[in-house]
Amino acid sequence: MTALFLKAFGLIFLAEMGDKTQLSTLGLAASADKAARHPQLAIFLGSALALVCTSAIAAGCGAWLAAHVNPRYLKLASGALFFVFGALCIREGLLEGRA
Repeated sequence: MTALFLKAFGLIFLAEMGDKTQLSTLGLAASADKAARHPQLAIFLGSALALVCTSAIAAGCGAWLAAHVNPRYLKLASGALFFVFGALCIREGLLEGRA
C-alpha cells in the first residue's frame, strides 16, 4: 500500500507542477484582497479541497471502469485518446502558426 501511495503521489505531484490549476491558484493568491484575514490559507484550502474532490471522482471512475471493462480495451482506448489529443494539439499549433 505504501508503494502504491508513493507512486500515486509522485505521479500526480509531477503532473500538476506548472499546470493550469497551479497557475490559477498562484493568480488567485497574487490578486487576493490583502485586507482579508488569511487570504492565502483560504485559497490553499479551497484549491486543496477541489483537487481532493476531482481525485476522488477520478479514483471512483477508474475503479468502476476496472471492474466493468476489459483492461485490454481500456489500454487501447486510452492510447487512442492520447493519440487523438496529441494530433489535435499539433493541428492547433500548426493552424495558430499560420495566423
